[in-house]
Amino acid sequence: MHNGTVKVITGVRRCGKSYLLLTMFRRELEMRGVEQSHIISIDLESEGNERFWDPTVLGEYLRSLIKDNGQYYILLDEIQRVGKTLPQGIDLERIAPEDREGAYVTFYDVLNGLNNRKNVDVYVTGSNSKMLSSDIATVFRGRSTEIRVWPLSFAEVHLALGGDKSDAWEKYLIFGGMPQAVLEPDDREAARILRSLFDYVYFRDLVERHKLKDDIVLRSVTNTLASAVGSLVNPKRLVDTLRSKQGKQAPSAPTVKKYLDYLEDAFLFDNAQRFDVRGKRYLDTPSKYFAVDVGLRNACVNFREPEQTHLMENAVYTELRRRGYSVDVGVVDIQTTENGKRIFRQHEIDFILNNPAGKIYIQSAFNIDDPIRQAAETISLLKTGDSFRKLVVTNGNRRLSTDDNGISYVGVIPFMLDDTILSSIS
Repeated sequence: MHNGTVKVITGVRRCGKSYLLLTMFRRELEMRGVEQSHIISIDLESEGNERFWDPTVLGEYLRSLIKDNGQYYILLDEIQRVGKTLPQGIDLERIAPEDREGAYVTFYDVLNGLNNRKNVDVYVTGSNSKMLSSDIATVFRGRSTEIRVWPLSFAEVHLALGGDKSDAWEKYLIFGGMPQAVLEPDDREAARILRSLFDYVYFRDLVERHKLKDDIVLRSVTNTLASAVGSLVNPKRLVDTLRSKQGKQAPSAPTVKKYLDYLEDAFLFDNAQRFDVRGKRYLDTPSKYFAVDVGLRNACVNFREPEQTHLMENAVYTELRRRGYSVDVGVVDIQTTENGKRIFRQHEIDFILNNPAGKIYIQSAFNIDDPIRQAAETISLLKTGDSFRKLVVTNGNRRLSTDDNGISYVGVIPFMLDDTILSSIS
C-alpha cells in the first residue's frame, strides 16, 4: 500500500483474485477506518458496467468521484475488459503507421494518470498476461507491482478441510486447488465444476478474446498439452501428435504455437525452459508445460488419465512457482563408454530454482524404493559438476534426510506443507 505503484493482481480466472481484492482487501480498508466514499470499486464483468469498457468513460467516472485531498483507493476487477478508444479529432491517416497504436487511449493511460495523484492508491486484477504481466514494466513506466495469485496450495486446502494428510493429498491430486471445487463436498459435483470452468469460462473467453471461429483446435491443443504435462513439448511434436489423431485436419506448427501462447497468456499453463547445466545456456526447444492446477488439468482430459507420477511433478512445479521461484528444467550431458565407444546421453533434472543465494536442484521422483531406481533418479544430480543444494522429492511422508553424497530427500506431503523445507537442506 501507498508505495507509488499500480498494484496488478494477476492469475487464472476463478482462482480468487476478485475475492482477494473486492472482499478481503476492502474489508481490511474498512477495518482501518477508511470511509466508504473513499473506496471506489468496480467489477468490470458485472452486468451494467459495460460502459466502463471504454477507457475514456472509465477515466472520467473515476476522476469525478475524487472530491477532496483525502486518501482514495481504487479497486478495479478484470481490467482487461477495458478496450481502447481513439480520441475525437484524431486522424490516423495523418499519423505514421508505426505510431498509430500510441494514438489510442487505453486503460494503461487511465491508471497511470490516476497513479500520478498523490492521494490515490490503485489496485486492479487481470486474467490476461499479454495485456498485463508481459507489458507491466513498459506501460506502467516502472511504477507497478505484480501480485501473482495461484489456485489454493495443498497446505491451504488441508488447512481449510482438515482430515488425514495422505487422504487429502490423494484428493488434491485429483481435484486440485480451485476454490469453488475445493469447497464442494461432493466429488462428482467438484468434477462438474472443474469441467464447466473449461467449457464455459476459459474456452469461451479465449474464443471471444482472440476472435476464433470455434474452439475445436483450441480444445485439441489443450487436451494434448494436458495429457503431456511433465513431458517435453514443442509445436512440431504437438502437430505430429495431433496429425496422428486428426489426419490432414491437424493445425500447422505456427498455429499450434499461437494457441500455446493463448493458453499461457490466460495463465492456464506455465512454460519452463530447458537449461544446459554444464554448458550454462538455455536450449530453445523443446520445453515443458505445466498446468496451473492439477484439478483443471484432470478436468481437461475428463479425469481419464490420473498418472500420479506426472501429477506429482506438476503439483511440485506449481508449488515452487507459488513460492516465488523462477524454475527451469535442467539438462546434464553425461559421457559413458560402451564397447569402447564414447557415448553422450542427456539426463534431466526436473527443476532448477534460481535465486540470489544460489541454485537449488530438485528431482521429483515418485518411487525410489530400490537402489536401481534411486541411482537413475540421482545420476543427473551427481554429475552437475557444482556444489549447489540438491533435493529429491518422493511420494509419501518421508522425513527430511541427507545421504553421504550430500543429496537431501523428503516426502511430497511434508514438502508441500512446509514452505521452509528448502532453507533447511544443506
